[in-house]
Amino acid sequence: MAAKTVHLLSLGCAKNRVDSEVMLGHLVEHGYRPVPNAADADVIIVNTCGFIKDAKQESVDSILEMATHRREGRAERLVVTGCLSQLFAPELAKEIPEIDHFLGAGNFERIVAVLKQAPANPKRRHTVKAFPDPDFTLTNASPRVLSLPYSAYVKIAEGCSNQCTFCIVPKVRGPQHSRTLADVVAEAEKLLESGVVELNLIAQDLCAFGKDRAPKESLSQLLRALDRLETSGATRFWVRCLYLYPRGLTRGVTEALAEGRHIVPYLDIPLQHVADGILRRMKRGKGGKATWELVRRLRRDIPGVTLRTTFITGFPGETEGDFSELCDLVREIEFEHLGVFAFSPEEGTPAAALSSQVAPELALERRHRLLELQRGISRRQQERLVGKRLRVLVEGVSDETDLLWQGRHAGQAPEVDGVTYITDGKPRQGELVEVLITQADDYDVAGGIITA
Repeated sequence: MAAKTVHLLSLGCAKNRVDSEVMLGHLVEHGYRPVPNAADADVIIVNTCGFIKDAKQESVDSILEMATHRREGRAERLVVTGCLSQLFAPELAKEIPEIDHFLGAGNFERIVAVLKQAPANPKRRHTVKAFPDPDFTLTNASPRVLSLPYSAYVKIAEGCSNQCTFCIVPKVRGPQHSRTLADVVAEAEKLLESGVVELNLIAQDLCAFGKDRAPKESLSQLLRALDRLETSGATRFWVRCLYLYPRGLTRGVTEALAEGRHIVPYLDIPLQHVADGILRRMKRGKGGKATWELVRRLRRDIPGVTLRTTFITGFPGETEGDFSELCDLVREIEFEHLGVFAFSPEEGTPAAALSSQVAPELALERRHRLLELQRGISRRQQERLVGKRLRVLVEGVSDETDLLWQGRHAGQAPEVDGVTYITDGKPRQGELVEVLITQADDYDVAGGIITA
């Protein structure tokens, strides 16, 4: 009998990506065959995002699209997983009867057991838990089908124990629960042995890693352990830190970044704002003065550091003066990469009920102004790289044209930053090459290979 085929659509953040890869790992172990087109699938899975309004709408639209294959095509099962499923399974079941099964954010590894329920349950067995198991984490034993052979996200913790007033994540994924340091290192070793050359550490708050364990462990200890790895696979590899909550960014972490052989000096720190009143309303744990001191210290203490951050415009109570203070920070620090969200009042968050809500049109207008400010800064940042030799991880043929290859230097994280176009040479996907940068654009650079 031919193997059952499965199409998995993964939406939202990189943490969702890891969950999707693990679900595929379990399915492949049990004989399922992944296919790129939903029309060819016996089973369709949509791993949803529920972080902000736009993400929820994208998830609903995607489920509706996949439901047509369940209703009119060959698909025998439609499974919805992830954050939106965790939050709104009963409502989704009522509105979209084509959905056969629901899984939440903390029990998705039950995917094979759910699919073994036969026949497909017309009443939809809601296998969603109100919260993930408090002890649930992935482990290095979790099977996984990587999206890319050379770059992988490594999720080192589940959940979040911060209480940011705009964020729904603790409600969806529960409190912080970290993997053990030894387990993360074991996964990193396996990935490097398989040919991966870039490990991107992710969690809702990397800086909280290990603090919930007994005995406690820490991110700085983990970085030191990863930096000591010697494998027969990748002799040169990168370890990158994504999503570092500013309150927990200790000197131990910055020292590991400054001194590491494999730890790239790249920090993704979602600062969210810099005005004191806004940070208090957000319950971010650091005031404006401490935020200024932090970013100045990072520039001073980590040679060649690349800083990425995100900000929210139009948070309740934000005045034009608050916004001007935010622009001042961006002008002085000159972040290499910056993302901006217009505030979205999410159901179930304290911020949605705060007084002094800012008009959505004004929040969007401020977002546009901040991004325009950043565009000029980014252009100058790229131009400063012209004439430099940078190590670049080759990703493949360019998305823009078949005539060029593209990759990323250490200051470019996957999916969220710009790229490096390779104008000449014969690279191989997953190879680390040295490139002489000769051209710069607003967000991207280009150059030719010097050495591989």
